[in-house]
This record gives sequence, C-alpha cells and structure tokens, in this order.
Amino acid sequence: MEIQSLLEKLLDINDAMSRCAASAAPTTSVTQKLARHRDILHEFTQEFRRIKGNINSMREHAELLSSVRDDISEYKASGSMSPRMQILRERAAIHGSISHIDEVINQAQTTRAVLGSQRTLFGDVQGKVKLLSDKFPIIRGLLGSIRRRRSRDTLILSAVIAACTLFIIIYWLSK
Repeated sequence: MEIQSLLEKLLDINDAMSRCAASAAPTTSVTQKLARHRDILHEFTQEFRRIKGNINSMREHAELLSSVRDDISEYKASGSMSPRMQILRERAAIHGSISHIDEVINQAQTTRAVLGSQRTLFGDVQGKVKLLSDKFPIIRGLLGSIRRRRSRDTLILSAVIAACTLFIIIYWLSK
C-alpha cells in the first residue's frame, strides 16, 4: 500500500512538472527530462506490478500447501476416528454433492423452460410474418429476395471454404 501511494505521488509530481513545463517555454532539455521521468515512473510501475503478482502467486502457493498439509493431518487424525464418525462424515459429503447436483438440475430445467418460451415466441413471430407476407405481395417478394440472397451468400461461403481446403490439401501433398 505504501509503495502504491508513493507511485501515485510520483505520478502527481510528474503531472505537475508537465504542467509547469507547458506553462513555461519548453526546451528540449526540459522535455527530455520529463520524458525520462515518465519512463522511470513507467518502469517502477511495471516492476511493482510484476513483484506484486509474484508475491500473490507465492502466497496462493503457500496457502495451497498449507491446505494440503491440513488435509493430510486431518486424514491421519481420522485414523483414530470411530468407523461410525467416518461414515457420518462421508454421508455429509455425499449429501452436499447431491444438493449441488439438485441445484445444477434446477438451473438446467429453468434454462429449458426459457428456451421453450423463446421458441414459442419465435414461432408466433414467424407465423405473423407469414400472415403479413400472404396479405401483402410486396413483403412476400422482399422476404423471397432476402432468402435468395442468404442462400447465395451461403453458396459463395461454402465455395470459398472448399477452395481453401483444397489448396491446403494440395500444398500439404506437395511437400
């Protein structure tokens, strides 16, 4: 936190120096010094972030190792547990897994219901568009031209993909 606040102060000082240099007549030496100070701030900030990331990863590594050690010691201590306690502990773990599975199934059922309602909505929209196209021949012609253009674009895209695949196979066989 202290280093981060010092970096922020250095940034503020660099900004103040830039404002002072902008208000006065800027010379090349002043602009070079300002650029050098900005570069130094950038280097310090990058180094701070890199070291902070390393420290965080080392901390996570140490926490993981301590967690594993705790699990090992708990396993060793559970050897002295009665079989009844071990079965109760296993039962609690299974119950937790089952409740988690129930939550996932409920989410899947909710998603299925939402997708079903969307399908119904899109079906209704499609029926209304078909009804409009039957009533108005201009709309039917417009929808037909859109369909033809889409199929033409699909054919062109398929031809391009086939040609690229053929060229790749020819190139591969020629090596």
